[in-house]
Amino acid sequence: MIQASIPLIGVVAYSGTGKTTLLEKVLPLISHGGIRLGVIKHAHHSFEMDTPGKDSYRLREAGAQQMLLASNKQWVLMQQHTLEDEPRLQDCVNRLDQSQLDLIIIEGFKHEAYPKIELHRPSLGKDLIYPTDDTVKAIATDEPDKLDTQLPILDINDPAAIANYILAHVLGRADA
Repeated sequence: MIQASIPLIGVVAYSGTGKTTLLEKVLPLISHGGIRLGVIKHAHHSFEMDTPGKDSYRLREAGAQQMLLASNKQWVLMQQHTLEDEPRLQDCVNRLDQSQLDLIIIEGFKHEAYPKIELHRPSLGKDLIYPTDDTVKAIATDEPDKLDTQLPILDINDPAAIANYILAHVLGRADA
């Protein structure tokens, strides 16, 4: 099980289910109450956070293994690596400054052991994850009648209900 000094919860589903779209709506509802959020998102491909042609991009391309870009508003550390395997979630969690956070929300890393909310849309024809993953704690779906489970079932189209579930069941907030 992934270890952290603060609570964490993830959202897992197959590609195209709407993980990021849902989190875009849930995150403001959670952070509005002053909850300090850290988010870890798994990417299945190479990506660029930097803009080609900008100084930081040019310096990274010139050979910098680590590039820290800082301003008075934010900073970001980019580190080049050549991992053979996918990154480990525990390594990502360990990189966060958990003393500055109240909750970590993870998008993806569905094969790692940590508490998860599974998103499921039967119309996509994908198998459910929870029958083979006992770390799934709830299911958010658009067709609850098609599920036969003892797990809590949430409405995937109701971000407030999902935010309230996280506040109540992950952070233990009675005012959720």
